Amino acid sequence: MKQEFLDKLARGEFRAAVVGMGYVGLPLAVEFAEAGIEVIGIDISEEKIERLNAGVSYIPDIPTERLAPLVARGALKATTDYSVIAAQDVVCICVPTPLNKTKDPDVSMILSVGEAIVPVLSEDTLVVLESTTYPGFTREIFVPQLEATGLEVGVQLAVAFSPERVDPGNPVYQTHNTPKIVGGMTPDCTQAAMNAYGRIIQSLVPVTSTDCAEMVKLLENTFRAVNIGLVNEVAIMCNKLDLDTWEVIAAAATKPFGFMPFYPGPGLGGHCIPVDPHYLSWKLKTLKYNARFIELAGEINSSMPEYVTAMVADALNERRKCVNGSRVLVLGVAYKRDIDDCRESPSLDIIELLAAKGAEVEYHDPYVPSLHMGGETWTSQPIDGDKLAVYDCVVISTDHSNFNYADLVERSSLVIDTRNATGKAKVVADHVVRL
Repeated sequence: MKQEFLDKLARGEFRAAVVGMGYVGLPLAVEFAEAGIEVIGIDISEEKIERLNAGVSYIPDIPTERLAPLVARGALKATTDYSVIAAQDVVCICVPTPLNKTKDPDVSMILSVGEAIVPVLSEDTLVVLESTTYPGFTREIFVPQLEATGLEVGVQLAVAFSPERVDPGNPVYQTHNTPKIVGGMTPDCTQAAMNAYGRIIQSLVPVTSTDCAEMVKLLENTFRAVNIGLVNEVAIMCNKLDLDTWEVIAAAATKPFGFMPFYPGPGLGGHCIPVDPHYLSWKLKTLKYNARFIELAGEINSSMPEYVTAMVADALNERRKCVNGSRVLVLGVAYKRDIDDCRESPSLDIIELLAAKGAEVEYHDPYVPSLHMGGETWTSQPIDGDKLAVYDCVVISTDHSNFNYADLVERSSLVIDTRNATGKAKVVADHVVRL
């Protein structure tokens, strides 16, 4: 590639476009803008674009107070129009890559973006894919799509894969200080991406190919999914052995080597952990290999909402009540604490399972005032005063840090704690049942 182009990126004298203004794309765009790089965000949602151009954030990790000044001085703009990419030097793609109904990778949104940008890509442009894919996707599918421009990758067009490592709600590690993997189609492509990201990321980790970078991302999240699957099964074992799961884990965690604590819960949520391992499993099936650890972990993790539902039924039964007709409050519907993201949240499965058994289910979550599920709109219920007394059971499904667990337990007749929230709060009561 032209040294002039590489040097331009290294100096930060470039304009960037970020496609996809969600939990990954918006923080990335803000980092570029704060570094003095003119950036434009692109999204198909007109509502998001309107809010961004008004300087109003919808992502908790990016407060409006941080976004508004960037928009006011023109450092960050937003649009639904892909034609603006013709004037950009760097294009980062951060769109969702979910699973379809058969749990196969759904890369349709990446391909749609590819179709939209191909007519407007120009020479000396860096295109970086951050969306999770399977090993080989960038090289086998995405690059041929981009080369329809007539531009040769590694010569006139730089292409790299740099997986997002966003942890919503993490107060320590955010976009700028989380080490970033970068793998280009050629050494020059890697260098181009390193030069661009070097303006906003503290630590960069180059790898030898896009395939390697894609595999790194899947290993990271498969590691978590498999270990969570293991500890979820340990929780089931401890229940059968009449042992305290959390005591066992805490004691094991005192070993200073060879052990890393993971913690059980009501199931997996979020866009990455429940989804990414299946990308790897799917890829290996095309090579006639069965990824057994991934399949088993997925089976255990996906069954946890049913296990929690059974815990509720057993606990009610011990109190001479049945699920059918009981009033149950699910406390927390976000997939993890202190965020508003309900994607793949096991809380939603628990609500549906309990409702299917005839329970009158409601939820409370200060981060999620309302949600759409099963064709209905659900509204978070207040829990102040004596409101908890009307419920036969309260299920702690998400352990938000702003809950007063001692008070919640005192005002409830039965609590099913799937997160050890009461244990961490040192609340002991006969009517608390922990996973």
